Amino acid sequence: MKALILAAGYARRLYPLTKYFPKPLLCVGHQPIINYIIDKLVKVKDIDEIIIVTNSKFIGRFRQWRKSLAGSIPIKLVDDLTKDIEHRRGAIGDINFVIKRLRLKDDLLVIGGDNIFDGDLEKFLTFSKTKKPHPVMGVYDIKSLVKAREYGVVKLNKNLQLVEFFEKPKKPESKLVAMCLYYFPRQKLNLVSDYLKSKVNKHDATGFYIEWLKNREQVFGYVFSGRWYDIGRKEFYNKANRDFKKVV
Repeated sequence: MKALILAAGYARRLYPLTKYFPKPLLCVGHQPIINYIIDKLVKVKDIDEIIIVTNSKFIGRFRQWRKSLAGSIPIKLVDDLTKDIEHRRGAIGDINFVIKRLRLKDDLLVIGGDNIFDGDLEKFLTFSKTKKPHPVMGVYDIKSLVKAREYGVVKLNKNLQLVEFFEKPKKPESKLVAMCLYYFPRQKLNLVSDYLKSKVNKHDATGFYIEWLKNREQVFGYVFSGRWYDIGRKEFYNKANRDFKKVV
């Protein structure tokens, strides 16, 4: 299994912090955001390689960061060949770029490079394997319909199959939200390319792909517990820093 960390965004909502510096390398507590993700991935026995997709603007920063790491799992950096926000590929475009560029044929765990969470990835993957060959997404109970407006909102049936998905709805009907954490079995990787070839012109948020996918394929959700930080805005970044400073 390969793990793919999405780190090619330009994070305009966090300017000026991210104008010349990639969001996943911002520090929370005692280390960069991406290190929390790496720490989890290296403990998953099925993962034999970690891939990080970034852009031409920030690839140098990631190469410098990479030198500070030690570990047994290979980490590969991929430049998506974009240099500014106007030409970004978007999350789905980057997933497809990596699949094609590296000719991936393994199961793929995809995770947003700005996610910090307590949940156990081994349990997520154990659940995901029981649903093969269907995709599985990580879901979090945000416990507030007001807060849910900021995310992709999920409805699951009693079998934990995704039945509805709405990207940032004005009136959410569920407190379950998508975490930008996905398990894509190798048999379904080609569907990413199919989505991009369709008339749907929404390549940025992964939720748009899931919304499209659920009408063509069974998609399941795994509900995580504990803390979760989706660091998309300054207030979320500041909250994560406050919380982690309390425990560091």
